[in-house]
Amino acid sequence: MCSNDLRELASEIRRCERCGLSQTRRNAVPGDGPENARIMMIGEAPGAAEDLAGRPFVGRAGALLDRALDLAGLDRGEIFITNIVKCRPPGNRRPTEEEIRACMPYLRKQIEIIRPSAICLLGNVPAKAILGVQGVTSLRGRIFDDLYLITFHPAAVLRNMSRMELFVSDLAKLKGMRSGSMAHMQ
Repeated sequence: MCSNDLRELASEIRRCERCGLSQTRRNAVPGDGPENARIMMIGEAPGAAEDLAGRPFVGRAGALLDRALDLAGLDRGEIFITNIVKCRPPGNRRPTEEEIRACMPYLRKQIEIIRPSAICLLGNVPAKAILGVQGVTSLRGRIFDDLYLITFHPAAVLRNMSRMELFVSDLAKLKGMRSGSMAHMQ
């Protein structure tokens, strides 16, 4: 992987065959947003709607995310949104460790190119893959290394709408985050 441009990297991701997910996907979903985004959001994996569209968070969870971002005073168009794995796992199952390992170089490169001031980890899969921690219910709203904010995945909020206020409150914290280290992305 030698690309230093998000468009070239997206093309690499769309051609990727590093794991078995490449055999079952319709479209790889590299991510979406500006190269100079101050905020990056990382989810788990594309779902069915994302696999069809080739874009992240365009289904029901994406509609909820859009609403929450609006309530938090954030503009989705200024945020780079991606996932830990770039292809849909069959049946929307959790990605395997092998699939996560296969995609991590792409995510590391995206972070290196974008250099965001804040990275929002949406759910347990990105929290574990990047920080090695789990337990979003107890960790949500916390900031790690002045860079990573952990919160619920929008799909979890859809399953329990009583979490919406906490979710919006967590997202609003992203506005105040300025800088951090990238020590965990080795």
